[in-house]
Amino acid sequence: MSNTCWIIYNGSLVDDKFLDQARLMAEACRHHDVIPTILKNYEIPMILQIPLDVRPTFVIFLDKDILLATYLKNQGIPIFNDPEVIETCDNKAKQYIQLAKANVPMPQTIVAPKVYPRFTIENSGYFEKVLDLLGLPLIIKEGHGSFGMKVYLIETEQQFFAKVNELRGVDFVFQQFIESSRGRDIRVNTIGNEVVAAMYRHSETDFRANITNGGKAESIQLTEAQKTIALRAAKAVGATFAGVDLLFGPNEEPIVCEVNAASHIRNIYNVTGINVGDRFVSYILSTLEADYAKGLSTL
Repeated sequence: MSNTCWIIYNGSLVDDKFLDQARLMAEACRHHDVIPTILKNYEIPMILQIPLDVRPTFVIFLDKDILLATYLKNQGIPIFNDPEVIETCDNKAKQYIQLAKANVPMPQTIVAPKVYPRFTIENSGYFEKVLDLLGLPLIIKEGHGSFGMKVYLIETEQQFFAKVNELRGVDFVFQQFIESSRGRDIRVNTIGNEVVAAMYRHSETDFRANITNGGKAESIQLTEAQKTIALRAAKAVGATFAGVDLLFGPNEEPIVCEVNAASHIRNIYNVTGINVGDRFVSYILSTLEADYAKGLSTL
């Protein structure tokens, strides 16, 4: 019997790049004789008292619908990435806590305390302590955001206090601004314990290097240090498939910007010619075979 795969993306996102990502993964599945089905997240009803009557061999989950991913996992279907990984990476505050736990090098980071929308801690002295520690400019990142969005370069105290007031009720972090990496970074795709593709991104017009924000990309030969840090970051959040963004420290040393659990692979394919999906499907099949063999050995 052939292996089957559901490739799930968010049906409310109408931009072609989300369907394109799913199609690249489907192409990779067919290369490995896996039958793919591309599904929008709402096409799988979560009727909790009724088990799924059709289920795939595994799921490639390209969305942040953590409830759906958890529902499918609870049905006994292998999910890549695991929903706990997706949830950790989807909330940057939670992600940085895990990276720090593993001593992964990253910008100095302060997780903002929870403040309810109708309340404030503005006169407590807390924010002045943040400014004293990090200085200006600094970065404020909302917990939930993709493609470089909801990341703010704060250059004045007026901007700082306006933004923290605006973000009451939202998870966010304060972060040291790495001036040596302004407008440039590296996207590294990792699968399991391997680096499979990388590209250098740069922008002349924005402090962020994301291609979505107008950045340009080219292939790059990673140093051993860059490879090691990227793999450590992916491992720290438990990701089997990750897009790790690396910054350039003052001496060009790699510093982790963030880890993406549903990393888009079209741009890196265009730049390097590598369909990361091919390596991902190969890894999944090897993992499932190893798990099956382990199960047999315990009988």
